Amino acid sequence: MPRPCKRRRVSAPPGCCRFGPYGCPDARPGIVMTLDEYETIRLIDLLGLSQAEAAARMGVARATVQAIYGDARRKIAQCLTGGLPLSISGGDYEFSPAPSHTERNDTHMKIAVTYDDNGQVFQHFGHCPQFKFYEVEGGKILSSAVISAGGSGHGALAGFLKTHGADTLICGGIGGGARTALSQAGITLYPGVVGDADQAVEALISGGLSFNPDFVCDHHGEGHHHGGDCGHHEGGGCGHHEGGCGEHGCHN
Repeated sequence: MPRPCKRRRVSAPPGCCRFGPYGCPDARPGIVMTLDEYETIRLIDLLGLSQAEAAARMGVARATVQAIYGDARRKIAQCLTGGLPLSISGGDYEFSPAPSHTERNDTHMKIAVTYDDNGQVFQHFGHCPQFKFYEVEGGKILSSAVISAGGSGHGALAGFLKTHGADTLICGGIGGGARTALSQAGITLYPGVVGDADQAVEALISGGLSFNPDFVCDHHGEGHHHGGDCGHHEGGGCGHHEGGCGEHGCHN
């Protein structure tokens, strides 16, 4: 008896499920892309994640993602070269909503926030000069302290946070490599957050934090792979705050 297929985690359905070539007859047979195939295109091609990172996000092996991704790319190639319609539906998937800490209000948490001198969420994880750590118990903040990162480089920051007991990070811009390091350290990530750091922690505890789980900054400065700016700063976009993303983009 064949082993049942493991369902692939998909964050959300696509905004549009049908596409067609302009000026071609509607009666032409089309190609069907499954939602798990669509998810690999979204994670790898749009967000710039590696196949290993996409596999972790979808809850399957890297080889599985590699196969799904290959099928998805071939279907796109068939539509482009053959002038065929494309629809997205079906597949072995389950929707996996963004994680919430509302279920953890009765447990102990230590939340770290990238922190600037004005009490705001610092928007550049890789260059963050300091973090504010919050001890949380039973859904309430017991204490907080600002600790200098001591010039830790991009690759050392995950270890720095782990050494200080953080199990959760709230930040602004962050790259794929840093995401992987935080995941390996067992630190839950809430990226794409802007505004007052204290308010962000309160919002997380209450389950109302506004964040973007797919927020990814390109550390090569060739543009951003996310739907929005690297923080909503005066003047708009990256590079409009001191010590921030600058013209070279965010770093992981």
